[in-house]
Amino acid sequence: MMPSARFPDLEGQSVLITGGGSGIGAALTEAFARQGAKVAFIDIALQPSQDLCDEIEQATGNRPLYLRADLTDIAELRRAVGRAEEEHGPVTVLVNNAANDVRHEVAEVTPESWDDNQAVNLRPHFFTIQAVAPGMVKAGGGSIVNFSSTSYMLNIGAMPAYTAAKAAIVGLTKGLAGRYGPDNIRVNAVAPGWVITERQRELWVSEKALEAHISRQCIKRTMLPEDMVGTVLFLASDASRMLTAQTLIVDGGIL
Repeated sequence: MMPSARFPDLEGQSVLITGGGSGIGAALTEAFARQGAKVAFIDIALQPSQDLCDEIEQATGNRPLYLRADLTDIAELRRAVGRAEEEHGPVTVLVNNAANDVRHEVAEVTPESWDDNQAVNLRPHFFTIQAVAPGMVKAGGGSIVNFSSTSYMLNIGAMPAYTAAKAAIVGLTKGLAGRYGPDNIRVNAVAPGWVITERQRELWVSEKALEAHISRQCIKRTMLPEDMVGTVLFLASDASRMLTAQTLIVDGGIL
């Protein structure tokens, strides 16, 4: 169930979401559309993304703009940003959501697999910000929300390249908050706990593991993609206009 809060300043804003076709990203795409924003999202999966656009248009009357691109290809990424700006004007809200939490044993990591991991989980955050920043400056400001993860804070050893990237996103957030604050651009991060998406259910969730995880939460229920929505809408809106360089942990109270 989507949060009921309405942020009037988000209506008409040019919003860009990476990885917006499934999981948390799809919930955010729908949520911004419901706020009346002009939403564009980047995703590599063609059919699910087109289906999502149809569903959101039918539910809200506001059709998102789907931009098919491989985020590991920076030239493709830049072209997608350019198309979003052509259709909706300068991006004033950017959500860097795309990620791949693939598991990997330390002994099996190669220089190539390490670089491939960072090319999905860290590098696009920076280059998407680099691409939207000039337009955001000209627009008079904006909000950037980077997705990190609590996984790097929990000493999880099954995905070291991923957790390294998610820790680095916090450093990137703080550095770019300092760089762009004078331009009235806020840069914050969200660190989710275990959000149970369809991908998580297919690959990692067992009844025993989920019960054990929820038992550690203060709030004893399964966290779902829509539970990320309220936090991101708040950070995108002028309700948080003096909040920057922060990482908000949304994990049901484990940390």
